[in-house]
Amino acid sequence: MFIYIILLIGSAWLLQSFLGFFQIKNFNKHFSQLRRKGRVAIGRKKGFFRAGTVILIAINKSNQILEAKKMQGVTVFSRVKPLRGLDGKNLLKLTMQDLHIYDKLTVAAIQDAATNLKIISKGGEVPIQKSLFERLVQKTEVKRGVN
Repeated sequence: MFIYIILLIGSAWLLQSFLGFFQIKNFNKHFSQLRRKGRVAIGRKKGFFRAGTVILIAINKSNQILEAKKMQGVTVFSRVKPLRGLDGKNLLKLTMQDLHIYDKLTVAAIQDAATNLKIISKGGEVPIQKSLFERLVQKTEVKRGVN
């Protein structure tokens, strides 16, 4: 019985890895298409129990949006799709009036893309967000007094 459980878990992991490969391949294909048009700003918003969102925004030298795409979902079946309504607008000058037609996660991801563009334009580096596990480890180390 134990062997069957191990085989089931291993099979599920392999299937998830296989499907994840195709999701990444789809993302890279769309990123390359947008990259041919100009610079690409990427924004993301993780959903804990909801769908996470990744935004790809092709911009010209004056930060005007040429095309935008979105990948949103909780599974490896989510794919990159066109995001309508932003073409021609300046990414750094978007207002809530411009974004009111989108859901909260999409708005947060668009704002993240604008923030990332500002940081990169000033010569900075976008900070890497820590995973839930890394934050938990850090909290336990702080409580124990380890630096």
